[in-house]
Amino acid sequence: MEIQWLRAFLAIAEQGSVSEAAEQLHLTQPAVSKRLASLEQQLGAPLFDRIGRKLQLTNAGRALLPRARHILNEVSDAERELRSLGETIGGSLRIATSHHVGLHHLPPVLKDFSTRYPDVALDIDFLDSEQAYEALMAGEYELAVVTLALKDYPSLNAQIIWPDPCVVVAAPDHPLAQMPELDLPALAQYPAILPDMNTYTGRLIKREFDAHGLKLTAKLATNFLETIKMMAGVGLGWSVLPKTLVDETLAELPMPQLSIVRNLGIIYHRNRTLSNAANALQQLLFKEARGL
Repeated sequence: MEIQWLRAFLAIAEQGSVSEAAEQLHLTQPAVSKRLASLEQQLGAPLFDRIGRKLQLTNAGRALLPRARHILNEVSDAERELRSLGETIGGSLRIATSHHVGLHHLPPVLKDFSTRYPDVALDIDFLDSEQAYEALMAGEYELAVVTLALKDYPSLNAQIIWPDPCVVVAAPDHPLAQMPELDLPALAQYPAILPDMNTYTGRLIKREFDAHGLKLTAKLATNFLETIKMMAGVGLGWSVLPKTLVDETLAELPMPQLSIVRNLGIIYHRNRTLSNAANALQQLLFKEARGL
């Protein structure tokens, strides 16, 4: 079984089409189709069904997918370990980050990194933090820089880089902004605009309300904090946002009962050999954590 056959299979599974897989692999469509056909012939089973415009995995394809990922990760780890015997920092580095971290915290680190290591080709995907955790455990990325989970994952290392204190906000003309004193029961009387309760940030907020036996009414839910900021700023509801996002479009509401600090940081798999490029980025992030 050829490694290139497995790479073609994985690319098709991820992209859902031969043409997009070919673009990802920088190959022609016939070349990718030929590799898939060779793999199916050796295994004696079709790996994809064509449903509509997308290719869907068959039962055999679903069974092969995690094994193919594991094999390719092992090959990549071996290649990285051999390259790391030298001191060259180059090659490709695939990382994931959340939209908020990628927009508001990571840019200066990435600028420094690209200046120091111009031979590294960065491949960055924007994901929800929860998706990034799953992808790291599946071996799809070397590193992720995201909102850290509320629990430890045995297979992952996590390091806090930026504590991210959050505050309660509303539009300056919202009724809550006119109250001389505020508490959680008063806040609970008004609808909120919050991240989905399945996100780490949403769970932090819900945990505080649950601890006081209060029902949290979310009028709208979106995982993009910039969108939440806009909707709260035009008066559609109160919210909880990182203090760094608060500007003149929002009024910060004094709410000592609701103390929320998210931790933003780096995660990577304990059993994965990091490339020289990944180690270099990690060191720059650790330097950022120390404020150097």
